[in-house]
Amino acid sequence: MNPFALARTLLVVSGGPLALEAGVAAAHVSAVRRWPDRLDTPRARRCGWAATAVGVAAPWVYATVVRPRFRTWGSTRIERAKRYPGDIEQDPRLVTTRAVTVQAPAEEVWRWLVQIGQDRGGFYSYDWLENLAGCRLRSAEEIRPEWQDLAAGDPLMLFPGFGTKIAEVRPPHSLLIENWGAYVVEPLDEHSCRLVARSHAGHGGAAAAYLLLIELPHAVMERRMLLGIKQRAESASVGRR
Repeated sequence: MNPFALARTLLVVSGGPLALEAGVAAAHVSAVRRWPDRLDTPRARRCGWAATAVGVAAPWVYATVVRPRFRTWGSTRIERAKRYPGDIEQDPRLVTTRAVTVQAPAEEVWRWLVQIGQDRGGFYSYDWLENLAGCRLRSAEEIRPEWQDLAAGDPLMLFPGFGTKIAEVRPPHSLLIENWGAYVVEPLDEHSCRLVARSHAGHGGAAAAYLLLIELPHAVMERRMLLGIKQRAESASVGRR
């Protein structure tokens, strides 16, 4: 892959957390150096101190409210305690479980899930944001027969020139992706199911890099992906009734 394209991708993907960290750092420096007091008018000084206070409080709000919500979005206590394909045996540094209820049969949800990939059906998320990172994809709005066959060892392209591999496929139940996590479809009844996304990080440099650069955009994009599959599967299911 072109090194300039890779650098652009990393900047876009990591922009959220890095922007937060930069803003927090600037707020602390502002508080210590009392920058708002140097502004010209009382109103500007009040606004400056308000912005500084928000920046100082941001990491606490993110750590205690935003991050826990993103890590468990939509999941139940039972789902969070459950073991899924690919779970790390040793105590992981991070486990995320996100889920959504889909009013469509598990087989219908699977048909959309198995199509994911940059060179296949996309990721049903924010295409415009992924394309800013150079992904060049368009999420599918239909089931394509040529994308329905998937096996362990098959590549899963994330953006042109870079991807991972499918580790395990158990249709229509679970899809395990190397260095990513698992997507599990669990039937509730004949007409509805739960779509669960489980990912984890161990210890060491890779986990630290994930927490610093990838965790927030991953949470935002994966939440939208689950909702994107839900929307498509439910619409298709209604159309067949």
